[in-house]
Amino acid sequence: MDTPPDTVVVGRIGRPHGVRGEATVEVRTDDPDDRFVPGAVLLTDPAARGPLTVAGARWHREVLLLAFEGYHSREDVETLRDTLLEVPVADLPELEDPESFYDHQLVGLAARLADGAPLGTVTAVRHEGAELLVVSRDGGRELLVPFVAAIVPTVDLAGGFVVVDPPEGLLDL
Repeated sequence: MDTPPDTVVVGRIGRPHGVRGEATVEVRTDDPDDRFVPGAVLLTDPAARGPLTVAGARWHREVLLLAFEGYHSREDVETLRDTLLEVPVADLPELEDPESFYDHQLVGLAARLADGAPLGTVTAVRHEGAELLVVSRDGGRELLVPFVAAIVPTVDLAGGFVVVDPPEGLLDL
């Protein structure tokens, strides 16, 4: 398994909103109201942008809008489009539930069937109403696996694998 990352992505800056320097943000964290508070300092990828300090945050319908210190116009914010917002892994709070995991802990784990047969590698976690593990299989095919205990009964971070016990037909999709 690869070395764990030093940072984890919590959002991606999208298009500007309005003319006063707000940007839409694609949220990639479970706790956006805690993560994106005014004064929060977020690392960026590409890192050449340097850290960004949140100057304001508000929800517009279902979309998070952020303003950053030093970015006051639509044109300023446009230069940030597609920048990933990151936080150091060390800054993440410990999860209280032993059955809960951060996405970065799951990415890179080997996926195997209950009988030990290799299935592929977890390459991403998607949050689309339900959590889905994206498992890359031989030949470049991707398999979406619902991340529920009935289908993924074992997550062994120390061992570097997850066990997938798929219902009939899941592997044929």
